[in-house]
Amino acid sequence: MVAHKVVSHDEWVAARKKHLAKEKEFTRLRDQLSQERRDLPWELVNKEYSFEGESGMRSLDDLFGGRGQLVIYHAMWNPDTAGPGTTWTVDSPCFVCSLWMDNFDRVAVHLNHRDITIAAASRAPYSKISDYRKRMGWTFPYYSSSSGSDFNFDYGVSFTADELKQEKVDYNYRLNPFSMTEAPGISVFLKEGDKIYHTYSTYARGLDMLNVAYHYMDLVPKGRDEAEIGPMWIRRRDEYSD
Repeated sequence: MVAHKVVSHDEWVAARKKHLAKEKEFTRLRDQLSQERRDLPWELVNKEYSFEGESGMRSLDDLFGGRGQLVIYHAMWNPDTAGPGTTWTVDSPCFVCSLWMDNFDRVAVHLNHRDITIAAASRAPYSKISDYRKRMGWTFPYYSSSSGSDFNFDYGVSFTADELKQEKVDYNYRLNPFSMTEAPGISVFLKEGDKIYHTYSTYARGLDMLNVAYHYMDLVPKGRDEAEIGPMWIRRRDEYSD
């Protein structure tokens, strides 16, 4: 680490209090932003989507599991496009997405008791998803959205060869050049009676707040320490050398 300022206890407390004022301001702004997010308009989901899970084929309605709110993590994984330049392989989803999914595996039961079902979806066939889910020891639902469904495309996390060729991929609400067929995201849905509404989706850095590991890194002196290598230090949980 580079040389860092070292002070007396009283000076440390004074600096900490000054920073605390900013933290409190940020907390108030975050609460305001969260309320504004909840106040966003909804859109009616008027299209049928099919998914495959451990109990066979399911509709979007089925994914709620009897609850009123559904959060779906769009995990990057399309075995047909796996290669040296992708963060996923033929047999494993994106290693970064795997870290995100590790983060919500054990909180799923708590969310269930707040009328929320959390699940993941990928374009990989369910047989591969099932094998990887067992490998990771995950208990949350993880579905395949590959069975002729437009779900990944409609919610902005999968892209066609033509879009990639034209360098006009609509990701994170703007057109971008993009190098891979898949991107990460989270989409939120609400069920009222027989109607389902799409209430929110977020992508890219919008996913940061959903990874508690990064929040712990933000507390320590070295921070995320990714200036040069980005997230390339991450490994699937069972692939770290030690």
